[in-house]
Parts: sequence; structure tokens; C-alpha cells
Amino acid sequence: MEKLTNKEEEIMQVLWKLEKAFVKDVVADLPKPKPHYNTVSTVIRKMEDKGFVKHETFGNTHRYAPNISKEDYRKKYFSNAINNYFENSYKNVVSFFAKEEKISVEELKEIIKIIENKKD
Repeated sequence: MEKLTNKEEEIMQVLWKLEKAFVKDVVADLPKPKPHYNTVSTVIRKMEDKGFVKHETFGNTHRYAPNISKEDYRKKYFSNAINNYFENSYKNVVSFFAKEEKISVEELKEIIKIIENKKD
């Protein structure tokens, strides 16, 4: 499965939120400036070709729904990012965020507690 483009990810976030939606519903939920209906429709059809989206037919229109859960997508692409940018090391990820001051000592302590509780 390919990675979603930025525009596709934006639309996928809407579909994950709404669970099922017609193109007009997706357009309504996107931030301003709103893309044209036909643009969104084309992007969704491409996402369907990639396997991210499925549809149900209602007369002349389609209602779209995610074909992959947000959690499954996150796992797949976060793992790829860790492999590609952090030598497949979660320690390198955490130390990167610590050095960048994106994670606090309190948050690190919470992570340690989560890990310790998993071992029980």
C-alpha cells in the first residue's frame, strides 16, 4: 500500500472522522479555502484505486468510507518513518524529541510507567 499524499491525508482524516460520507460531506468538512467538488471527487477515486477507500453506490452517487483504519495507517507509516529516519530505533526517536524539547520529563516518566506496566 502506498503512502497518502498531503491532500489525500487531509481527505482521509475527514473520512475517518465521518466514517461514511458523500463527496459533498467531505468538501463541507474540509478547511477553507474549500477545494472544488470535482477535485475532491477525483482525489477520493484515486484513493480508492490505491485501496484506502471503498464505496457504496446510491443511484448516480457514491458514499465513501475508509478501507483502512487510522490506527493501521499510523502503525504502518510510523514504522516506516522510524526505519527510514531513526535507524529502526525507538530510542533514537525518543532521544530526538527530548533533544528538540518536544517531550517533557513528566511525559517520559509516563512512558516508562506504561512500559513497566506492560511487563506485568
